[in-house]
Amino acid sequence: MYRKGEVTYQPLPLPDRVQKPDDTALADARAFLDYMRKRHSVRQFSTRPVPQAIIETCIATAGTAPSGANHQPWHFVAISDPALKSRIRAGAEEEERAFYAGSAGDEWLAALEPIGTGADKPHLTDAPWLIVVFAQRYGLTHDGTRYKNYYVPESVGLATGFLIAALHHAGLVCLEHTPNPMKFLGRLLGRPDHEKPVMILPVGWPADNATVPAVAKRKKPLEEILTVLPQSGL
Repeated sequence: MYRKGEVTYQPLPLPDRVQKPDDTALADARAFLDYMRKRHSVRQFSTRPVPQAIIETCIATAGTAPSGANHQPWHFVAISDPALKSRIRAGAEEEERAFYAGSAGDEWLAALEPIGTGADKPHLTDAPWLIVVFAQRYGLTHDGTRYKNYYVPESVGLATGFLIAALHHAGLVCLEHTPNPMKFLGRLLGRPDHEKPVMILPVGWPADNATVPAVAKRKKPLEEILTVLPQSGL
């Protein structure tokens, strides 16, 4: 992204202002919460095609996420080719068979039981698109000089969250799929050694018979995930 020595600090006036009155802000925040509560991780996909422009726009949104030192240590590979999706499914299912055969351990498998997952991954070929998220261990300047990336897992996590929200905003559904290990994806997709695959997102429209695990609707209440300081009355 960078040429060596070309980037220096230059403060800019805040280029965009989207602030609003408190009552409007609260109403909008509540509306956004209601909309995000309608987001679901889905395994059954429609055959309806998804235009590439929608996928590209959602990934562009992911690219606006904040990152350590603004190094943006991510790369996304979007795949619609059926043959390549089949090869990804074959590689993922090979890893998943070993996982469910015992490498995961009893506690992990018990935690997954209410989700209803198994070694078969038809969503990897049924979904019209697969988006593979890569984390870049280090960056390269235009002349090939290596530079360190900072807070890579946190940065890629933020970008992936932006992507999932953008896909939902477009009316699409996805599934957060993490076969373990995932090294086969780098080789299969021709990515360089300094990029680590961290997630596969099958993306598309939900099938008419799409379901979600009932347990997925159980979210921790606000009082379990939020502490406000100072607490009133103290």
